[in-house]
Amino acid sequence: MRIQTLVLSMILSAAAFAGDVTGKWVAQQPGRDGATREVTMTFKADGAKLSGEVSGGQGGGVAIQDGKVDGDNISFTVKREFNGNTMVMSYTGKLSGDELKLSMKREGGDQPAREMTAKRAK
Repeated sequence: MRIQTLVLSMILSAAAFAGDVTGKWVAQQPGRDGATREVTMTFKADGAKLSGEVSGGQGGGVAIQDGKVDGDNISFTVKREFNGNTMVMSYTGKLSGDELKLSMKREGGDQPAREMTAKRAK
């Protein structure tokens, strides 16, 4: 019984230290041409599920898909339609206080992942 109590305490302690990604985040996203554009992300974490929207640039806001939360780590995809083509961008990130370090990779593309840091909007 003591081992079970100890394991439960450790799990609850780890959950208490995990950050909450819920809220609005703003990042400067690097583009292919070297220019950056402001991107706003709004997230809602519900246990291990992440929902929300990414907006900025052309086309307005797009709902995130396949959103997951694992402690301070998140992942999600965004699908955009452009000239009859679908582009899927995969994001992975790590939360640290009011900063969210993200890596974005276009699925099927040969470009390296683009790195950015989002800040929690006040």
